Amino acid sequence: MIRYALKCPQGHRFDSWFQNAAAFDTLAAAGHVACPDCGATTVEKSLMAPDVRPAREAPVAPRGEAESTPAALAPKTEREKAIAALKRRIEAESDYVGKGFAREARAIHDGDAPERPIYGEAKPDEALALIEDGVPVAPLPFTPTRKTS
Repeated sequence: MIRYALKCPQGHRFDSWFQNAAAFDTLAAAGHVACPDCGATTVEKSLMAPDVRPAREAPVAPRGEAESTPAALAPKTEREKAIAALKRRIEAESDYVGKGFAREARAIHDGDAPERPIYGEAKPDEALALIEDGVPVAPLPFTPTRKTS
């Protein structure tokens, strides 16, 4: 996964995660990367400094506390807090289908699987095929927590 700092023609700055650089290029070229402030789909990468935690100075949550977040990674801005809340809600109210997301989303759309909220992972070409076929999907502004069964 890669995180890019992005900006729109109106000067709004935001960031988003992508599976890789090619995924960003594919989604941006198709107009599927939009500014959260104004909705502009003409976005470009901007300069970004890595978020590096100082060694041994920033406290880290003790092992075993799944809900705790290291202080350096805790949401800081209102946008980050809103994304963290969205992530908690989606993970609590939806089924994680992992890398089978495209297959399961298509099955739900076609009526071959029970209708329910799902989230997971899809390759850029799988996501574009779903969109082209009218399956309602959207990229998430966060990396899902991978669940194992």
